[in-house]
Amino acid sequence: MKNAIRSVSVSALCAVMLAGCGSGSAAAASASASADANTLRVGMECNYAPYNWTTTEKTDTSQQITSVDYCDGYDVMMAEKLAEKTNKQVKIVKLDWDNLILSLQNNQIDAIIAGMTDTEEREQEVAFTTPYYVSTEVIIVEKDSDLANATSLEDFSGKKVIGQLNTLYDTIIDQIPNVQHQPGAETFPAAIQALQSGAVDAVTSELPVAKGVVEANPDLTYITFEDGKGFTGADKDASVSVAVRKDDKDLLDSLQSALDTISDDEREQMMETAVKNQPASQD
Repeated sequence: MKNAIRSVSVSALCAVMLAGCGSGSAAAASASASADANTLRVGMECNYAPYNWTTTEKTDTSQQITSVDYCDGYDVMMAEKLAEKTNKQVKIVKLDWDNLILSLQNNQIDAIIAGMTDTEEREQEVAFTTPYYVSTEVIIVEKDSDLANATSLEDFSGKKVIGQLNTLYDTIIDQIPNVQHQPGAETFPAAIQALQSGAVDAVTSELPVAKGVVEANPDLTYITFEDGKGFTGADKDASVSVAVRKDDKDLLDSLQSALDTISDDEREQMMETAVKNQPASQD
């Protein structure tokens, strides 16, 4: 996934999503040193609202990650629920997207709950639960552009489209006919920045993230597609799952059992809360 910046209208999203970049290695080292059997160390970017973001404000749903910063969002709420149901204390570890799987394999974290999609490639490295949230793929564009009236992928033919590097949203771009597939952005906020600067015409995303982007940036909108006119194949639904080490079957089983007790309605309510709570502006 990555998993996402702007003109004034994007200052909110960028400030939230880019806060504290580069602190991943230190956080992972700290987490590794403090590991114990009663703690569930969960890695995430804290940079991909509404799934996860960094804030200086303590809330009912946030977890402290440094002396001054907290991580909040849907993934944090899910991590807290799963930890509670498995009789553990949760510890959120802020990591760069590309370091998540490596940190898991190196035992610096116990699980990844970071808006990560279960793919065949990733299954070679980690084990996944069933999805903890399922959404749909959309495309974000400028509200005043001709693309705001798009109804199918064909409408993006010949356009410059970007997604976050090493995520589903980069690979699905090739489903657009004759697309000018731009090099993946290091972060999702960087992709939004490219859109608002005019460097690209569109950004691939998933619905909850797009809703948050548009709410914070009224100059943008997103396009949904009817069946047969949008993205197809195994990647049609943007599902996200919990990842653990391949040899950690006990943890996988316990997290799966805990996840099975969380209803679809409860998951949707959590996402609605996350979208509502993500910061819309920041000085």
